[in-house]
Amino acid sequence: MGDLQCPARVFVARHGEALYESELLSDSGGWLSPVGREQSRGLGSRLAAERIAAVWSSPMARAVQTAELAAGVLGVDVVVREGLREFSVGDHAGGTGDPDPFRETFAAWLAGDLDARVPGAESGAEVIGRVSAVLEEVADTHRGEGVLVISHGGAICTTVPALATNLPPDHGHRRPLANCAVVALEADADGWVARSWAGMPVG
Repeated sequence: MGDLQCPARVFVARHGEALYESELLSDSGGWLSPVGREQSRGLGSRLAAERIAAVWSSPMARAVQTAELAAGVLGVDVVVREGLREFSVGDHAGGTGDPDPFRETFAAWLAGDLDARVPGAESGAEVIGRVSAVLEEVADTHRGEGVLVISHGGAICTTVPALATNLPPDHGHRRPLANCAVVALEADADGWVARSWAGMPVG
């Protein structure tokens, strides 16, 4: 991040409830369910008082749809960035997801081994690197403004605790985010601080 004269207020949200073509694991974008569409409009309404300047989004369909619906309520534009997408399922594509094929990799990331990777896909360091690069771009672009960022549960819960100076590394594992739940961050020249996680203040 640059030398920020005024901190950016960044509200990072998981996309709304989604439907998928198959129950098998894939990197498909999915699309919002009727409930997800209502959640997304509600997200925009909840943040209306924050004077949001723009909505930034993952390119995956469920995230873009969430962003567009929230932005429609807020009356702002949507910016799409590849770096905000969910981590890839890699070699697990086509599997059922039961038992959880990511458990071992997540455990390694939480233990500080960010070189561990989803087989055939990204390491923890790579996920954090690309998501944090976009968050830094957001902070530099919107100094002194509020911004809504739409991403995904895995990407958020891996990256935000690694960046925020006041969160433990396993915070996202202990407090997984529901659809359209929000993490409020503040960015200044000293780095990132979490102000709240899914509506609960962070000390």
